[in-house]
Amino acid sequence: MSIVTTRARWGTPAAGLAILVAGCASATPTPTTKSNATITLTVALDGEVGAKNGAEANWLANYAIPHFEQQEAHLGRTVTVKLEGSALDDADYATKIALELKAGSGPDVFDMDGIYVGEFASSGYIKPLNDIVGASTVNAWSGWSQIAPAVQANMEFNGQRYGIPGGPDGRILYFNKSVLTAAGLPANWQPTSWQDIISAAQKIKAAEPGVIPLQIDAGANPDFGEATTLQGFLPLLAGQGQLIYNPTTKKWQGDTPAVVKTLDFFNTIYSTGLANRALQANPSGREASFQQFSQEKIGILLESEYLYDTVISPVPNTDALYPMPNRDAEVGYTLIPAATPGSGIRGQSFVSMSGGGGRTINPNTKQPQMAWALLTYLSSTAAVTKYETVYVPGLTALNNVNKTLAVPEDLFIAKNVLPLTAFRPPLEVYPQVSADIQTMVQSVAEGQATPQQAAQTFSQAITAIPGIGANHVTNS
Repeated sequence: MSIVTTRARWGTPAAGLAILVAGCASATPTPTTKSNATITLTVALDGEVGAKNGAEANWLANYAIPHFEQQEAHLGRTVTVKLEGSALDDADYATKIALELKAGSGPDVFDMDGIYVGEFASSGYIKPLNDIVGASTVNAWSGWSQIAPAVQANMEFNGQRYGIPGGPDGRILYFNKSVLTAAGLPANWQPTSWQDIISAAQKIKAAEPGVIPLQIDAGANPDFGEATTLQGFLPLLAGQGQLIYNPTTKKWQGDTPAVVKTLDFFNTIYSTGLANRALQANPSGREASFQQFSQEKIGILLESEYLYDTVISPVPNTDALYPMPNRDAEVGYTLIPAATPGSGIRGQSFVSMSGGGGRTINPNTKQPQMAWALLTYLSSTAAVTKYETVYVPGLTALNNVNKTLAVPEDLFIAKNVLPLTAFRPPLEVYPQVSADIQTMVQSVAEGQATPQQAAQTFSQAITAIPGIGANHVTNS
């Protein structure tokens, strides 16, 4: 996964965690001091050139590191940055970093998935940037003005900045134009309510019996997993005006009206055949949905830009699972509407959910100012632009880069989705809650439980999770 573009195929909590590390340097002059002494930083990456996270390793080795060193040399400082690559799986590498931080050692600068910010902050592993670098220095960084507040929130906890966001993603509705037009729908279709989605699916079902009208992930098997939560339940819950966790009240949604109404939508589309139950039970159901969409056998699909930019990319490569040579002409995309206009979170008429992470600074670093210099350089317009134009193109956190380089679909997300998106709660218990969400949604989609029954079972399940309890679950 790229640290800049955040392409998470499955959307699992661990899939977004690719750690970029700059090792703790010994006590040396601060970046404001000219000196002949050499400042040595070590950048450790869970990836290697030609292997896992190879593009990121290539960018670091051949562009970011040498250019950062040159930048510091022009300022009169001798800085040497060493790259240490590895090929651990995400969980093992994350554990390694967490253990180092717990021991008071570890990297100066590292990448982390946004859902871990709260856990690491609560454990004292990371601290607000203002505490490490100084509020005046952090607030003066010009890059903040290029990052939407909703995207900045992915590296915030309790209202404080813990890092600089990397590339986010966003969930939208994709559709096959030929399928919709055959059903009498416009090629520039934009629903403004859930009923609009249902009506469109009904028209597709009536006009084209061989096409699955609508695909919204609802399986609990590993092929769906977190996708059911992030590409299915959470965006729809946001359309009912609620996030799964309220950081102000510190309560999770349990058997609430918003949860039941969201499950009602799943029940409607799956019980009437507008969405396909058999696909959700398929052990390879999500990948099968990608293939069927590429074959114009699915009309409407809720997904992230991973579908458009990678899975159905018209240029065959190792990442394009099902290339669509006619993608640009055939595939449309549009915003996810709230249940009714204005009923979404923050009173929005359209909603989304995003994944992604960013970079932060080890509070134990002996070089906080130099770590800040490295952190901001890696998120600078020049560095991100180079990554996008030479290494891996895609959506970035920087609005100015997106406006210049993004393909139309990514630009659509940057302009229309990122300002209104939301992120998963950055809490240690979230993966357990997500697993219970997946079970809940699948039980409704398969007709094993009513929305009311499924919501009650879900509320009981998350209440029993250690660290949550009845005081942190709301049923009203």
